[in-house]
Amino acid sequence: MAETPLAFMIATYVVLAIFFVVDLFVIGRRPHVPSTKECVEHIAFFVAAALVFGGLIWWVSGSQPALEFYSGWLTEYSLSIDNLFVFVIIMTNFAVPKKLQRYVLSVGITIALLLRGLFILVGAAVVQRFTWVFFIFGAFLIYTAVKLVAGDDDDEEYHENAIIRVLRKVVKITDEYDGEKIRTVRDGKKFFTPMLIVFLTIGTTDVMFAFDSIPAIFGLTKDPFIVFTSNIFALLGLQQLYFLLGALLDKLEYLPYGLAVVLGFIGVKLVMEALHGNALPFINGGRPIPQVPEIPTWVSLIVIVIAIGTAAIASVVKMRLDGSKSGDHQGR
Repeated sequence: MAETPLAFMIATYVVLAIFFVVDLFVIGRRPHVPSTKECVEHIAFFVAAALVFGGLIWWVSGSQPALEFYSGWLTEYSLSIDNLFVFVIIMTNFAVPKKLQRYVLSVGITIALLLRGLFILVGAAVVQRFTWVFFIFGAFLIYTAVKLVAGDDDDEEYHENAIIRVLRKVVKITDEYDGEKIRTVRDGKKFFTPMLIVFLTIGTTDVMFAFDSIPAIFGLTKDPFIVFTSNIFALLGLQQLYFLLGALLDKLEYLPYGLAVVLGFIGVKLVMEALHGNALPFINGGRPIPQVPEIPTWVSLIVIVIAIGTAAIASVVKMRLDGSKSGDHQGR
């Protein structure tokens, strides 16, 4: 396995930065509700870009990093779709006008990306120095998987986090939007608009999701470059998915089960890796346990594809069956 060339990494960051600038300051600056065709075209472009990028990694670094990227990207993308449930609730809670929602998502996701970058750097440093943290990551992912299967999900209701509650107390905020403006003037006095709250809410809420997604991606690869690019490609096109799937999200009822299988699998994989490189004194006398098998990356990729694919297909089939049943009732 070849090491990823520095020039390739720099070029990747430059191209991805251009993607985000265009998305935020060109496309996002045109307030409108995107059509289904526009959403599909954007999503197809970013999916194709991710597939091509994985091929480029294969070419410059070998098959292992490429498989790690594809596994990480699919996992992060699937978890990002689940995040859209909360985005819908936030937009509804703050009564964001439809024509402004695309711009709001662009800015919020960009904020989340910057914060995630810091989170990834810290996570990479911790993972490299303290392998026992995989026990914690693994246990957390298994716990999250059980919660998803049990239906114990807090996504159904939005609660303002501490940052937003404090902000409301220290700054003056109007009840009405003024286009894309964050600051506005009322009766000769300057106020912040709800746009500020919405930006921070989406950005900070997405970071909360990182407590699921970042441990999951570190269970598939320990390369910070792969971790970061997997997250970037998962976030690109997320606002188009919001508009395309927003009305259908509540009907994808089997998606949580697919995500639960993925998170549970990666959680077990992390615990197995922690045992394989064990250094904790109260486990096997602080010695590694080489008998514990290591799960190849290609196996992880297959499990992720089957789990998410099966959940998506089952949800669509269920949706169509429900639609045909309701049609039969109306016909009678």
